[in-house]
Amino acid sequence: MSIVELAELVKVLENKFGVSAAAPVAVAQAGSAAPIEEKTSFNIELKEVGAQKIEVIKVVRDVTAKGLKESKDLVDAAAAGPQMVKEGVKKDEAEAIKKKFETAGAKVEIK
Repeated sequence: MSIVELAELVKVLENKFGVSAAAPVAVAQAGSAAPIEEKTSFNIELKEVGAQKIEVIKVVRDVTAKGLKESKDLVDAAAAGPQMVKEGVKKDEAEAIKKKFETAGAKVEIK
């Protein structure tokens, strides 16, 4: 069949069965907004180290259970840009970790 013949066949079928060959368009319902789910898993990002670098390294070691070298490398890298300290923690644990870093003089962000 050629394209012309197929187009004619589509027209005949549309007329015979009372349907349209156009793609269906989904219409969104205005009144029913999906409930917003509260986030349960958070990431801790070290933004700035501050003046007490050694204290921040100690907190990183405590929070992540990394060795001294890895903790120091993470803190040194945070001087160049934000570094992810811990991922997938609960909200209360994330707040406790943030408080530890702020006590040590660092700035962190919970995402």
